[in-house]
Amino acid sequence: MTSIYAYQKHSYEHTIIQMALPDRQGVDDILRCTELCTIDGVTYVAVPDAAVLPEQPSEITPQPAALGDDLIAKIKAASPHIQLIYTRTEAKIRERYSASDEAKYARIGVGVALGAYTFGEGEQAELLEFGAWCETARQWGRDERAKLGL
Repeated sequence: MTSIYAYQKHSYEHTIIQMALPDRQGVDDILRCTELCTIDGVTYVAVPDAAVLPEQPSEITPQPAALGDDLIAKIKAASPHIQLIYTRTEAKIRERYSASDEAKYARIGVGVALGAYTFGEGEQAELLEFGAWCETARQWGRDERAKLGL
């Protein structure tokens, strides 16, 4: 599991005081802490639960964030890490299917669901294969966001 910490950075004329993060990241970076974004002056950092945070500078007070649906949506929208996951998820889909293919399958699926279209030969199998491919990519994205506590 990963927790999201929130804090306000403190700055002096030539210095920004920010959250101290662990030097060692564990095997395969499984303990890597990730600064997600700053919203309205509050910085959000993903911290794996197994990570031990070092002593923090006295000017800041990182605390576990109270995450509600609204804040989660804001973090997802503002975080370049989450945006990259969305981009890579779509790229995984595009490895096999174009946007035009996706629109075609959406039209077929909606038409069948509304009773306005009947599958042609092999179309149902194609649609199911497309759906499975997309769901694999989407699950990868969900897993990656979960690693960041979202």
